Amino acid sequence: MSAAVPTPTAPPFHRSVALPSGHSLHYHEVVDASVAPSGTTVVLIQGSGPGANGWSNFKHNIGPLAAAGHRVLVPDLLGFGWSSKPEGIDYTLELFSSTLLELLDALQVGPAVLVGNSLGGAVAIDIALQQPERVQKLVMMATGGIETREVYFQMPGIQRMVSGFVGQTRDKAWLRQILEMLAHDPSHVDDALVDERWNILVTQPADVLGRMKVPDLTPRLPELKLPILGFWGQEDLFCPVSGAHKVLAACPQTAFYLYGGVGHWVMIERAAEFNRHLLHFLAD
Repeated sequence: MSAAVPTPTAPPFHRSVALPSGHSLHYHEVVDASVAPSGTTVVLIQGSGPGANGWSNFKHNIGPLAAAGHRVLVPDLLGFGWSSKPEGIDYTLELFSSTLLELLDALQVGPAVLVGNSLGGAVAIDIALQQPERVQKLVMMATGGIETREVYFQMPGIQRMVSGFVGQTRDKAWLRQILEMLAHDPSHVDDALVDERWNILVTQPADVLGRMKVPDLTPRLPELKLPILGFWGQEDLFCPVSGAHKVLAACPQTAFYLYGGVGHWVMIERAAEFNRHLLHFLAD
């Protein structure tokens, strides 16, 4: 019997839960015991991409949220991070949402604030539509799920990412190129981030992106009857910034921050501002 391969230290491993569906989801839970609890659970839902995981997406935001007294949950979606990565299946929005809901049930999470980036934004919207009683407020950054597949595949970042991922053009040089397309300022992409994402990428089957199916939820946006805060970078190469205007037009309880000189990762590229605006929204 061969020895088990140790889990790399980056991204850090926290806890994993076996779900009724037979999958398992990994997550981080952070609570600052030194401050009075706010009573609010904030669920940070990652985007997709090669080597994507919750920790890499939100490591600059977790601490300030916990320091404000919030219970912070950072799951790895199915197919990402240290969660299960089944092969030979379609990675549908319903599958992402249902497995995340199973995790929230296992952790006894009541009504929560959902914060979603890209694919995570689509998951957050889907859960808010399916079970609105479970979502107090919604935060979306460069959200997916509000354009057709054809529109997304016109974006240069999506074209480069999916063709390389599915075509097995995967090495660290290619990964760095994709990450530098996600962040408009390449200084945000250092060796540590590349290594962190690479450790996950080598565990991901092509099905994760090649068979991902996320419908256009635009017709259902007016059903969202809750406070929404949004963020988008003007230089986003993956999700067109016109999506912000779609949400604003459909959802009257929405405010958006649009950033020039920022790509797909507002929560990384403008972390201090993102944290400040998010904390104000949570306290309001």
